[in-house]
Amino acid sequence: MDQALVDRYLTSQNCQWIFNPPHASHFGGVWERQIGTIRRILEAMFDQLGGHRLTHEVLVTLMAEACAIVNSRPITTQSADPIALSPSMLLTQKSMSLHPPPGNFVKEDIYGRKRWRQVQYLADQFWARWKKEYLQNLQSRQKWFHTKPDISDDDVVLLREKDDPRCNWPLGRVIKTYPSEDGKVCKADILICRDGTRRTYLRPISELVLIQKAPISTLFRLDYSD
Repeated sequence: MDQALVDRYLTSQNCQWIFNPPHASHFGGVWERQIGTIRRILEAMFDQLGGHRLTHEVLVTLMAEACAIVNSRPITTQSADPIALSPSMLLTQKSMSLHPPPGNFVKEDIYGRKRWRQVQYLADQFWARWKKEYLQNLQSRQKWFHTKPDISDDDVVLLREKDDPRCNWPLGRVIKTYPSEDGKVCKADILICRDGTRRTYLRPISELVLIQKAPISTLFRLDYSD
């Protein structure tokens, strides 16, 4: 790689690197919280294993599965359709979604001889724990203390579905909201694009996690029909 060429290109694009000072990991609040969450989950999982030790190959494969799970999370949308843009897409430059787990895995697989089943069971456990903690961080509950804007049309939301396979993030766009008697939105119609097919689901706001607010330009539409 020609470093000078890269430097000239970044300079022409007004790119500027800002590095954290040494011994100041708290400067990276967002990703450091992710690292702390992942570490706590892995420590809890390994404590439950007890005296059962993992081979080097199983541990390395589990770390790869954990990386794939964390990097599959949606951070925004990449088009008008509710199609997620994830860190893995930025890292690999590929938009192909991950396949679901190849079967159902139970706790007894830990003590079996098939190491790939051990990894898949542990990956399922990591997915269940990490997804729960990650979504709770996005959906903070401050009931009766703070008033927040309601979910509105064109907001991008994430559906909380318990039975989704690993690394599946059902991202959708709000197409209609239903206020209650007090004027607060309590449910909404969500448009989801799955396998190229658009579907609409009615969901309560307790099952929705706001990912991205609608642009201001879409909140003030003018009707020229008259």
